[in-house]
Amino acid sequence: MEGRTLLRDQAAPSASAPTGRSASQATGDEAAAKVEACVFFFAELSKRSCVSCNSKDLQAMSEDSAKTLLEQVAGWEVKNEGGIPKLHRAWKVKNFAKGLEFFQLVAAVAEEEGHHPDLHLVGWNNVKIDVWTHSVSGLTDNDFILAAKINELKLGDLLSKKKATAQE
Repeated sequence: MEGRTLLRDQAAPSASAPTGRSASQATGDEAAAKVEACVFFFAELSKRSCVSCNSKDLQAMSEDSAKTLLEQVAGWEVKNEGGIPKLHRAWKVKNFAKGLEFFQLVAAVAEEEGHHPDLHLVGWNNVKIDVWTHSVSGLTDNDFILAAKINELKLGDLLSKKKATAQE
């Protein structure tokens, strides 16, 4: 929570500027502002858009930054494959055709964002996605933005009642 608040506080001036109120009122206002900032920060990720992966300014993020953003993409985990950190998530779908429908929904979001995940249909009902920024061989904001947008997809009619875990 603290890391998220710090990031948000850096982006906007503090709501607790001196106003002639008592210290306890200011402290209460500060707490309310921090809660509001956290809510805003959580909602913000899926509302953002990916930036071009061809940008020379794009760099892989630190492990600490990744851990902070990971809290905003429920169900995802960071896996290290061959020295490259990747966002990973798995789902169980009702059947093979539903897995392909799932991929069509993800593909539409990926095309819109210009950021493309690695999609895996394993067996007849295991869907797995790895998201990472190939151009920097690591994780960037783009990966978390895409994961947040995937999390917002309406998948209820595609998923099996048995849910997959991120470890699969």
